[in-house]
Amino acid sequence: MFSAIRELWTKTLVITELEVRKLRHDPTDLIIRAVQPALWLIIFGQVFTRTRAIPTGDIPYLDFMTPGILAQSALFVAIFSGGMTLIWERDLGIVQKFLSAPIPRAAIVLGKGVASGVRCFSQVIFIYLLALLLGVHLNHNPIAFLEVVLIVFLGAGCFCTFSLIIGCLVKSRERFTGIGQLITMPLFFASNAIYPISLMPDWLKLISHINPLTYEVDALRGSMLAHGASIYGFGLDCTILLLTLIGLTFICGRIYPRVVM
Repeated sequence: MFSAIRELWTKTLVITELEVRKLRHDPTDLIIRAVQPALWLIIFGQVFTRTRAIPTGDIPYLDFMTPGILAQSALFVAIFSGGMTLIWERDLGIVQKFLSAPIPRAAIVLGKGVASGVRCFSQVIFIYLLALLLGVHLNHNPIAFLEVVLIVFLGAGCFCTFSLIIGCLVKSRERFTGIGQLITMPLFFASNAIYPISLMPDWLKLISHINPLTYEVDALRGSMLAHGASIYGFGLDCTILLLTLIGLTFICGRIYPRVVM
C-alpha cells in the first residue's frame, strides 16, 4: 500500500518537473496571464469601490473582490494549460509515449495538476504585489499565505483535471478553445468571486453551492484578507476541493487513453 503511494507520488513529481520545465522555455505566458487580473482590479475594482453598488459589509469592495480575482486568474490558467496542452502533446506524439511508459495514469493527471498549481503561484505573487499597491488590507501572516498557496494549488488541480477530461473527449484545439471559453465564465459568475451569494437568485445560489470555485474563493477570502472571514470554514473548503480533485483524477485517469483514439 505504502509502496504504491510512494510510487504514485514519485512519478507524479516526475511529470510535474517535465511540465514546469516548459516554463523556462516560454515564461512570457505567465506575464500575459497577469494582464487580465490587473485590469479587473485596477478598473472594475476601483469603479465599484467608489460607487458602492455591491454591499460587502465592513469590507471594502476592492478587498472583497481581490481573492475572487486571484481564483479567477488561477481558473483561467488551469483550464487553458490543461486540455489545450494535452491536445498539443497528442499531435506531437508525446501522449503516446506517456501511455506506453510504466507510469500510472493518475500520476500523469496529478503531475499536470501540480504543474498547473506552480503556474498559478506566479499569479499569487503578482496579485499580492498589485493588491499592496492598491491598498488592499492583506493578511501578512506567513501561515495565512501558505493557506492561500495550498488553496490555489488545490483549485488549480481541480480545474486543470477538469480541463484534461474535456481534452480527452475533444479532438481539436479550436473546439477546446470554444468549450473552454464557454465553461470558464459561467464558473466565474456562478461563484462568490465578485458578489456575495446572498445577492443571487435562488436557482443561481444552488449552482454556486456545487461550484468548486465558490469554496476556493471562500477559503481565499478568509485567509488572504486582514479582516476576511470564511463562510464555510477553511477545513471544509479544503475538503471539498480535495474530494473534487480525487474524483476528477479518477475519472480522467480512466478516460486518459481515449485522447489517442
